[in-house]
Amino acid sequence: MSSLQIFNEAGKALSTPVTDVDAIISQLDELNILFERWETSAQLPADATQEDILAAYQDAIAKLNETYGFELVDVAILSPDNPQKEQIRQQFNFEHTHDDFEVRFFVEGSGLFYFHLNEKVYLLLCEKGDLISVPAKINHWFDMGANPDFKLIRFFPTQDGWVAEGTGNNIATRLPTMDAFAA
Repeated sequence: MSSLQIFNEAGKALSTPVTDVDAIISQLDELNILFERWETSAQLPADATQEDILAAYQDAIAKLNETYGFELVDVAILSPDNPQKEQIRQQFNFEHTHDDFEVRFFVEGSGLFYFHLNEKVYLLLCEKGDLISVPAKINHWFDMGANPDFKLIRFFPTQDGWVAEGTGNNIATRLPTMDAFAA
């Protein structure tokens, strides 16, 4: 179940988790962060490839491309048996920004986004059917947990794909990990 909770910069909870989708949408809208829940009818096999996933969601992808003009769309697939899972996890689990906005759609599995705004950190657990758009220049990071298991479609405004600029702030070490948050 998708969940949003607010923490202070020291890692202390300032709110209880919110799981009502409309309430999550409303709170994130105030921060200029787009969150949507898509009802999906695509039935994919457990071993679905990037091509299978892109084909299954081609209409939704086309609609987003029509609106935003993405130059690159791909699929990230990560399973708990990936021998490089910890290195991949660390690539995203630090506070950073992007020059462009970042859009993700969770086909399967889950991941935890952190948004550092106004001296608060908003933790958003995204799951199957969730679409998130992080505006450019927002301090954020992503934790996929110790045993990541997800398939997500990534949308990029440029051919460069995912390019992050670290903030140098170690705040990610003070907030609950995905595993702790989801427990």
